[in-house]
Order: sequence, then C-alpha cells, then structure tokens
Amino acid sequence: MRVEYAGDTHVGMKRDHNEDSLLIVPDEDLFVVADGMGGHASGEIASRLAIDTIKAFFEDTAQDAEITWPFTTGREDDYDANRLITAVKLANQRIFEASNSQLQLRGMGTTAVAAYYSEGRMFVAHVGDSRCYRFRNGNLQLLTEDHSLLNDFRRSLNLTPDEEKKFPHKNIIVRALGMKNSVDVDLEIFPPHAGDTYLLCSDGLTGEVEDKGVERVLREEKNLVKACQRLIQMANDSGGRDNVTVLILRLEEGESPEFDELTEEVTRELTEEVKKRL
Repeated sequence: MRVEYAGDTHVGMKRDHNEDSLLIVPDEDLFVVADGMGGHASGEIASRLAIDTIKAFFEDTAQDAEITWPFTTGREDDYDANRLITAVKLANQRIFEASNSQLQLRGMGTTAVAAYYSEGRMFVAHVGDSRCYRFRNGNLQLLTEDHSLLNDFRRSLNLTPDEEKKFPHKNIIVRALGMKNSVDVDLEIFPPHAGDTYLLCSDGLTGEVEDKGVERVLREEKNLVKACQRLIQMANDSGGRDNVTVLILRLEEGESPEFDELTEEVTRELTEEVKKRL
C-alpha cells in the first residue's frame, strides 16, 4: 500500500504566534505533530526541536543501519518500533538539555504524536495530549490516550460529560517531552486496511471540535487537503482559542503515483506500436 497525506497548521483566532509544528517525511512514511508549551517563544522552539530531532534520527539510521543508538531498546525483535521510540526519546533529551541550558527556555516542553508506516504495519507513538484517530469503514476511533490531568480524573472518577466541560485544569499535561531527562513513550502497532485514514492533531482541534464533527468531515471529504482545511476552519469557527494542527494520511492499494504515471506512459507507447503494426 502507498500513503497519501496532507497537513496544515494555523495560529488560531486568539494567539499571536504558533507553537505547533508538523513533520512529513515521505521517503520514510513518517508523520509527526508536536504542540509546544512554555513562556514567550519557547513552546515554538520545543516543538520545532522535537520534529527536527526525530527527522535527523530517521535520516541518520536510514544512511547507516548500524549506527550507535543513544538508548537501549525495549523491543529487541522489532527494529521499526525501537527506531520510532528512540527518536522520540532522543527528542525529549534534546529539549530537556536545551531547557536547562538557557534561562529563557526553562520549563519548555512539547507534546508529540507520530505515525510511521513500515513493513505493512502502522506504528503510532505519542507523549502528551496530541492525538491520533483512525477512520475506518465510516467510524472514527481514538487510538491514543491523553497524558493529561483531565484524563487521569476521567478514569479514576468516571466524570460525566458535564463535569468534564467544567473541569478547571483541562490544560495541565502530566507527561510531555522536555519535562524530565527521560520519558515513557506510548506505542501501539496496528495492522492496516486499505482505505484506513489516520488523523494526527493538536488539542487546538479536539478542544474545539467534537469527535462527531471530525468523523463527519472525514466521511464527506475524500480530498485530504480540503479535509484539513475544513477541520481547521471548524476549530477557528468554534473559537480558535489555541493553535490548531491537522495531519491526515490515508492508505491506498497500489503502487506510488510515479509508478502509475510511468505505467500509463508505457501503455500508451505500446498501444501506438500495436496500431502501427496493424
């Protein structure tokens, strides 16, 4: 299967700068959304540092599979899982070191959610409350679990929807990149189906648009660029109180578009040759 994708980010309607970052690495089928936090511009620096570090690690390991990794691996029999987890852990270390080296960056951090398609499997890793959803057969399913104070209370106290809306500390994150020298990275591996659509997003989307609204857009809009635009517009129309980033990828059967175009060209040439012979 091949991966089609589209992504976009917007500052929102209330903020004066964008602390979200997104990463698309087509050669690796790697996709990341990061939502920075911290005073002044440090949140923007943290999210950018996260995606730059993850990208660099994937580039280094693509060039040299025997390169020394900075951490011991937890899944000895799964190179792809370890590769993604290590990239996120390395990003955490870089942000933590930067945060402690400069006073103006003290306390900065970022969430991160990543999707990586390799060897017929979809790997989803995350830290924080940026989310990954899967849209399959007309139904939207949340694949990640928020590392937030609200979610901790939701699980322990079985909060009602009304209690969740009134919860006073919705923005408190209990796990993020840069908070500590080390971080636990949640990772799940999913067997993909042709037509599966994965949505990575910052909480600027989920804080403004209910899951039913997201599901409706993914059901109605087959063009991924337009789907991203619609979701961002919905978040802004609902208040746009935060930066909003949306990244959508869809698994399709068949070869890459470049191969398809080449096949069509060869077919045309063969057809013309057959006509001449007739």
